[in-house]
Amino acid sequence: MGCSESDYDYLRQLVLKRSSNVIDPSRNALFDSRLKPVALLAGASNLEEFVGLLRIDHTAHLHSAVAEAMTINETSFFRDRRLFEALRETILPRLIEANQATRSLRIWSAACSTGQEAYSVAMKICEHFPDLAAWDVKIVGTDISRQVIEQARLGRYRRLEVNRGLPARKLVKYFTRDGDEWEIAPRLRSMCEFQVANLCAAPPALPVFDLVLLRNVLFYLPPQDRGLVFRSVYRQIAPGGYLLLGAAEQAEDSTNQFQAEFAQDCYFYRPASRR
Repeated sequence: MGCSESDYDYLRQLVLKRSSNVIDPSRNALFDSRLKPVALLAGASNLEEFVGLLRIDHTAHLHSAVAEAMTINETSFFRDRRLFEALRETILPRLIEANQATRSLRIWSAACSTGQEAYSVAMKICEHFPDLAAWDVKIVGTDISRQVIEQARLGRYRRLEVNRGLPARKLVKYFTRDGDEWEIAPRLRSMCEFQVANLCAAPPALPVFDLVLLRNVLFYLPPQDRGLVFRSVYRQIAPGGYLLLGAAEQAEDSTNQFQAEFAQDCYFYRPASRR
């Protein structure tokens, strides 16, 4: 016997409360596949039994494990090449010119999943802006899932993962093969750090960023949480900084705090005047 509709609804509400992630009823099968390992670790023999356990045991770590397992962790290296061209041709040159005095650069990969986005930005900087080797450059990746943050910190990827979006030349140049996995080069790892954070909760201590990448996240959030995330991101961006969203996402739909610009067939956003 499988889960009832009320069981699935309970799981959807739990995930929404814990992570603000909206799971459509048409995707109930995701609960069956993603929560099976969590249920077994909790001592339940099937998902229905696990839901019964969740209903009576409100232990925070168990409910958090459910939310983390249901987080959408779709990512790849150099996802959306138009955006990375806009970084190379427009955004990074502007930031470099503006930050000549401090010779520092802070970049936030929000909802970074297993780290491919952060490491892709690091590769882009090393490849096209070698002078930044003498700068203080830090790329911070955050995600709600402890599991994906641990993988990002390891910087190790399977063949299927490196085959998605990573040119062979960059694979050879920036990775070392170790058995069936590829490990990111130490100089890229030193540019990146990763920590657990929920975008819809009080953020951890983060620096002010020159550039924030918040891509392909907003359409999983309800409208009230999208507004909360925009306000939080706005507070973390330096005057003159930049915000990059996914190709199908727009800042102006949720806030008047950002102004859109267009270059290299790509929209990006800058904070409106501080009040």
